[in-house]
Amino acid sequence: MQAPNSTSGIQASYDVAIIGAGPSGSIAASLLHQQGKRVIVIEKQDFPRFSIGESLLPACMRVIEEANMLEAVNKAGFQFKNGAAFSSKGKYTNFDFTDKFSSGPGTTFQVERASFDKLLADTAESQGVEIRFGESVQAIDLSQEPILTIRNREGEDYCIQAKYLLDASGFGRVLPRLLDLEKPSCLPSRTAVFTHIEDNIDPRVQENVHFDRQKILISVHPENKDIWYWLIPLSDSRCSLGVVAEPHLLGDAEADLQTVLMDMVKQEPNLHRLLANAKVVRECSLLKGYSANVTTLATDKFALLGNAGEFLDPVFSSGVTIAMQSASMAAKCVVRQLNGEKLDWDSEYAKPLMRGVDTFRTYVEAWYDGRFQEIIFFEAPDNKIKQMICSILAGYAWDETNPFVSDSERRLNMIVELCR
Repeated sequence: MQAPNSTSGIQASYDVAIIGAGPSGSIAASLLHQQGKRVIVIEKQDFPRFSIGESLLPACMRVIEEANMLEAVNKAGFQFKNGAAFSSKGKYTNFDFTDKFSSGPGTTFQVERASFDKLLADTAESQGVEIRFGESVQAIDLSQEPILTIRNREGEDYCIQAKYLLDASGFGRVLPRLLDLEKPSCLPSRTAVFTHIEDNIDPRVQENVHFDRQKILISVHPENKDIWYWLIPLSDSRCSLGVVAEPHLLGDAEADLQTVLMDMVKQEPNLHRLLANAKVVRECSLLKGYSANVTTLATDKFALLGNAGEFLDPVFSSGVTIAMQSASMAAKCVVRQLNGEKLDWDSEYAKPLMRGVDTFRTYVEAWYDGRFQEIIFFEAPDNKIKQMICSILAGYAWDETNPFVSDSERRLNMIVELCR
């Protein structure tokens, strides 16, 4: 749906309009503001608001620092994170993100996204970025410079004009919806059921099942490798808990979500023991058919950031990293275009961004078909190879000096054969 092709009634003009104040929107706005560009962010919801994607990757920290938000994040008291742990049929292994191939930070945080996203947005505002909360984009006109029709809290519509438009709307996927850019994902449709718990983990049980609060725990269902669980320790003795599976594998479709989730937890013995005293403290949520893709990532008038462009799967916590990386890459391109350069957005934004996304995709697909699980739980891993894989799990999926990035599919298959 497009706005009327008219410049009459435009309330204000900006260099860049950004849809969404989540991590990619706030980061992009900060980076553009630093370069002297006039930016407005339109956010449909009020912050804080709940979101999943709570386990950050170390590669995020470089972009957070680039946006001059690192001090605020470090001081916020989020749960320290230094790696990822995996459990399957009594086997346990972990990746220490400080022992990796790529340069860059090796630690990060696990965060309640409500407070994390608000912190980033508040920090962007403190830097001088204009954010309008509680307002939504109703229509777009791209016939000339982008014109956005926006509905305010009172239900009244107004228009603004921008020289460039960034969609950071996440699962809202505003531009794909308004401009008919949606296309099916290459990944099967899966469903996530999740909540927050007071974990009340008994220290004696914790020691026996190798639980480390400084790492996300990914557990595989003992009878079906397509089903997996996340347990993300947060800073207040709580955890984010979720299960991911194809819908038909989640048991009784008529049962309430909490029953579905806790029944699934009971099927994984170590996780069940670990959470024997857990108390659900947030209503369970459902996210289904979450994998998404688009026909176009960017043009000389708009670019899609993070989940607004493509979302793969939550298994390796890549969502926020892709969102922040896309914000950083897009902001640099926007500044160049606004400064008079002619850009090929496909070769200078879309393809470079997708190189990292496709690396993550290789590992997501290999996780579900079992190849990557064979590698993870191999009992005698080569340390150098593990460091290269660890870099990808730490978010450095754009580091082409890493052979497992530059030639991801072939290298992964080679290691599978060696493990076998």
